[in-house]
Amino acid sequence: MNLVAIIGEITPLEQSWIEKAQTRQDRLTKPPQSLGRLEEIACRLSAIQRTLRPSVDRKRIVIFAGDHGVTEEGVSPYPAEVTAQMVANFLNGGAAINALARTAGAELVIVDAGVKAPIPSIDISGKAVRFIQRPVRQGTRNFARGEALTREETLSALSLGYEMAMDASKAGVNLIGAGEMGIGNTTTASAITAALTQLPAASVTGRGTGADDEILLRKSQVVDQALRRHACRPDDALGILQAFGGLELAGMAGFYLGAAAARMAIVCDGFIASASAALAVRLCPASAGYFFAGHLSTEPGHRALLEIIQQEPLLNFDMRLGEGTGAALAMNIMDAAVRAFVEMATFEAAGVSDKQELAPELNR
Repeated sequence: MNLVAIIGEITPLEQSWIEKAQTRQDRLTKPPQSLGRLEEIACRLSAIQRTLRPSVDRKRIVIFAGDHGVTEEGVSPYPAEVTAQMVANFLNGGAAINALARTAGAELVIVDAGVKAPIPSIDISGKAVRFIQRPVRQGTRNFARGEALTREETLSALSLGYEMAMDASKAGVNLIGAGEMGIGNTTTASAITAALTQLPAASVTGRGTGADDEILLRKSQVVDQALRRHACRPDDALGILQAFGGLELAGMAGFYLGAAAARMAIVCDGFIASASAALAVRLCPASAGYFFAGHLSTEPGHRALLEIIQQEPLLNFDMRLGEGTGAALAMNIMDAAVRAFVEMATFEAAGVSDKQELAPELNR
């Protein structure tokens, strides 16, 4: 994977397109800025797609799954085997993301980037889901004892994500989101967050999948000790990813970079997906403009990651499930923003007088 070449394909959004879109917004039959953030969403989508008629009619959510060696430290109340079992649940259509993706009208793709346990065989013929098995390795190494990934494995996982973005682009997808599944990945995301922000481990480490006080304390201690062990620089995104993993986080980071290179809008999910987004933005600051933060997770480190990607969340529903569920919900909001922008009439087309036109009449 030529990471430098991929980053070179990503260009910042052009302010001129945002200005053109805002000019149209101000001519629509409504008071200026009365649709609030819906207007900002539509304007930025216009800049991403370089058109005053943006579209989000082809949506896709890609879930990357992988396991984490750090679960050996007792940082999760669930065994690692649950990752494979939940992948099977996705394929069967029985998870929350299946329901919410259907609600958003989004295609669902499941990618095995590094699941450790065998995934139960599922017949997905006739089901609204694709399954891609491309594991880089069967889970990461325990980052509490050494580096989670080699440099080659890190680049391979990034490349897998990039390929998934190119696949989406070739299929005509114009709005993408990413989700994840991996027991132990809130511990990994907490370590990545602390490394990127230099914040104390305790301030960015949360309960994840229902950790009790004892497990939460252990998670925080494991992260704190690993930060001292690896001593990553906050600007060394690749080194941070190699030190802590995981394969699904690396896959998402590559997916985001590929989406930005292909000028696709990205809806970012919660804490773990945002850790990957922050890594992508550190690798390529120009990619920040392509992100929309789907929601604000209850995980304590999420806000710090949103500051790195320079986005305010669209929703705040006290969610922390992952799987891309927050991204799926936010896709509905983005769909509404585009419809209002494209389908609403201008003052001229509707024959409605705006405030500027009425003013001379009132002053006579």
